[in-house]
Amino acid sequence: MEITIYHNPRCRKSREALSFLKEKSYRVKVVEYLKDLMSIEDLMALLNDLDIRPIELVRKHESIWKEQFKERNLNDTAILEAMVQNPILIERPIVKSKKGAVVARPLERVLEVI
Repeated sequence: MEITIYHNPRCRKSREALSFLKEKSYRVKVVEYLKDLMSIEDLMALLNDLDIRPIELVRKHESIWKEQFKERNLNDTAILEAMVQNPILIERPIVKSKKGAVVARPLERVLEVI
């Protein structure tokens, strides 16, 4: 089974998830979403796979969120646009397989899709 991980190599949780998947000998497709930017359509499809709303995927502790978006009353489209323009706002790691997708926080959530 191929597993896709939306990965930020600077994030400890993301590195732990990737290491876990590799230790289990899964074929892992790594998407470094800070380099390989997602479109709104890509992000919408991922949210659909995760079965969550855009606000649930936002890293609300990021300074850019606090400074530019927190106090605004944003609809889902505006939140999607903010994440596409500022991918650092996207929670990570996201692990996706044929079984579904999860935000792997905590790491044990990976077990839900492998």
